[in-house]
Amino acid sequence: MQRWAVFSPCRSYRYALGRRWSAAPVVLIVGLNPSSADGHSDDPTVRRCMAFARSWGYGGLRLGNLFAFRATDPRSMLTATDPVGPANDRWLQQQAEGAALVVAAWGVKGRFASRDRAVCHLLPPLQYLKLSRQGCPMHPLYLPAQLRPLPWPGR
Repeated sequence: MQRWAVFSPCRSYRYALGRRWSAAPVVLIVGLNPSSADGHSDDPTVRRCMAFARSWGYGGLRLGNLFAFRATDPRSMLTATDPVGPANDRWLQQQAEGAALVVAAWGVKGRFASRDRAVCHLLPPLQYLKLSRQGCPMHPLYLPAQLRPLPWPGR
């Protein structure tokens, strides 16, 4: 399996992460913010997203985030001076260009600073797995494995 990640020089921001297991098309999943996964190791969210992508017949996964600031607790990310990161929009667009499917999965905290709206305007039509009561695309970690992406009416 090919594994890669793109970090800022200070490593406070992770702009992109990828896993490739076959030549089939790739899916981009856009979450809230990166945690501990890197170019060598996976965290629970990466493993879960890989399982979804494989079950949908894709040959690879790309992960991007509304906020590129690395934090295991999203509350830390929300208090960062620049939680988005200086190159995040460019990397989100670049990852989306090569993806056959783009899935929104950032949860309710994606509304912080209206970042969800800003990113929706940067990317092609988005899909989701499940919506929260507030209409936000839910984080994939604890969602049922049988879910399939649906067109997101909020986009």
